[in-house]
Amino acid sequence: MAMSKIKKNDIVKVITGRTEDRGRTGKVIWIDAKSNRVLVEGVNIRKKAMRKTQESPQGGIVEMAVPVHVSNVALINQKTNQPAKVGFKINETGKKLRFDKKTGDILDTEK
Repeated sequence: MAMSKIKKNDIVKVITGRTEDRGRTGKVIWIDAKSNRVLVEGVNIRKKAMRKTQESPQGGIVEMAVPVHVSNVALINQKTNQPAKVGFKINETGKKLRFDKKTGDILDTEK
């Protein structure tokens, strides 16, 4: 199984895309590995007309977040608060970890 550079609950920055969203940061809520898309909190908000149903008796226009391509976001290094280029290395116990190529900081939090 290949390890992804971006995981759920990571803080990412939008580096390219719509002018309104470019430069925003947010937490990754959901990842679709098949289509390489991530859903980022508060980014890429769209309006959708919803029909009245039993679940939503109001109906009307609803704002919802839409996924962005994984290549349009960069992982944030929590120590420097800057976007990081992610690399992989194996620690002493044999576990594969993500690290920032520029600073050498480990990006994975040990659980």
